[in-house]
Amino acid sequence: MDLSTTINTLLVIAAVSAAAPLLVALLPWLRVPQVVLLIAGGIVVGPEALDLGSPGSVQVLSDLGLGFVFLLAGYEVEVALFGSSSGRRAIASWFVTAALAAGVVGALGAAGLVHAYVPVAIGLTTTALGTLLPILREHDLLRGRLGRHLIAAGAVGELFPILAVALFLGIVSRFVALLSLLSVVAIALALSAAHRLVGRGRLLEIVRQSQHETTQAILRCTVLLLMVLLAATNEFHLDAVLGAFVAGMVLRRWAGANAPMLEEKLDAIGYGFFIPIFFVYSGMTLDIRSIADAPLRVVLFLALMVAVRGLPALLVYRGLLPSRERLELALITATSLPLLVALAEIGRRNGTMLPENAAALVGAGVLSVLILPSAAIAVRKRGSAEPADSEPADSEPADSELTDSEPADSEPADSGPADPDPTEPVEPGQVGR
Repeated sequence: MDLSTTINTLLVIAAVSAAAPLLVALLPWLRVPQVVLLIAGGIVVGPEALDLGSPGSVQVLSDLGLGFVFLLAGYEVEVALFGSSSGRRAIASWFVTAALAAGVVGALGAAGLVHAYVPVAIGLTTTALGTLLPILREHDLLRGRLGRHLIAAGAVGELFPILAVALFLGIVSRFVALLSLLSVVAIALALSAAHRLVGRGRLLEIVRQSQHETTQAILRCTVLLLMVLLAATNEFHLDAVLGAFVAGMVLRRWAGANAPMLEEKLDAIGYGFFIPIFFVYSGMTLDIRSIADAPLRVVLFLALMVAVRGLPALLVYRGLLPSRERLELALITATSLPLLVALAEIGRRNGTMLPENAAALVGAGVLSVLILPSAAIAVRKRGSAEPADSEPADSEPADSELTDSEPADSEPADSGPADPDPTEPVEPGQVGR
């Protein structure tokens, strides 16, 4: 590809990226996350429609955007969350989902309906709570006991599928994949140890003093860390997705008290440039003709997402949450898109997923974002208009172990103290969070 083609494609992508937040702001009734608009814009300007750009010319930047998607996902993970009661319940629910996904996709594979067994099964276990945080927070779905379980389910629904991708899709050999996983963890531990060594010297003080200047030392070191891990995973045939995710976890450990400030900078460079390129690129490369030829495939995947990822919540949280809240939790946890887009792209590139299945999986993710959160909000409004459900008999204790390391929700409550919320507030309209 020549330079002119690359610049023209970037211009088109920049126009789509700039238009998405403007549409969200000018049309407040349009309750659609920006990631949906970015993918839709990519379809419109891509080879299947207006053909205004060449996606192949920006693939390198798209790869960096994919790295930022998982880096920021890792940055949001609070390790203490997984040891809490809500975290343990979310892990149990995810393993039930994984077992159901394996059985259902296996049956579909035996019937000849699905050929990409592993990526489709992993895709059915994902959750994209971060994408919907602005809408859920606005409708008060993140407070109280339900809020804690929603956050825990979202964190597990992001981390565990990423681990599964690294283990089952990154390398053909399962043994080598396990070595890849352990190698990335070893890199993370080495970087954490390096942080302690640097923290004792003058270098750390220099970095902190220059973080607000034009040098932006912390942000540059962040990009360097991401590139080092991505280069190492590529050089030694490790898993790049897991490398980026671990980079995010390492960054959070490095940041310490500066975590909120660093997160703001990462949001600026990630959601302001690299991540929109990835989602628009994904829309440009989406096989729309395959979706048009077999629309029932999209409906099938959406139904499987609800059944496999959502329905276990009705059983796992029985006796803990009222039936209405369990239904809301089921609808929200069945919603997925950013990880599905990344999973479809990974599966398409390494040949483990057919283009038509990749397109259908992304199409089902778009429908899940458009339909399921609205359904959960409707259930909540209907429940508010009716007499409240009686509380379950065996109530679960609050996650007291999180309060030492995680701040309470900073939003004011109508009465009483705010419930612990391990997820930082997200501004309305953010992409892919």
